Amino acid sequence: MTLVEIMIVLGIIAIIVLIAVPGWIRQRESARGCACQENLSKIDGAKELYTYEHKLRGGNTIQMSDLWAKDGTGYLKKEPKCPAGGTYAVNPVNIDPTCSYYGFEIYESSPKHTLYPNY
Repeated sequence: MTLVEIMIVLGIIAIIVLIAVPGWIRQRESARGCACQENLSKIDGAKELYTYEHKLRGGNTIQMSDLWAKDGTGYLKKEPKCPAGGTYAVNPVNIDPTCSYYGFEIYESSPKHTLYPNY
């Protein structure tokens, strides 16, 4: 093979990589979003159980330490970690948990529950 042929093959490979990389990045972000959504759903379920068992009303605050214990006795088996490096906020009763990802509140959990509203 001549140098020109090698350069053409490398150019074609570079073009294919340039076309494929944005798709791979989108898929990775999509997977992170799905994993984050699943973690938020688990936090929401654990928060709901905690709320019912402790008969909390709307506006009462719940911390992650209320839902998760290092010895595995909490409502969550292990502490959820955001796959994108964000932090989870449990939020008060009647407010969905959120994830801060690059400074934005995103991936809110879907079901809206109203537990023990204030009268």
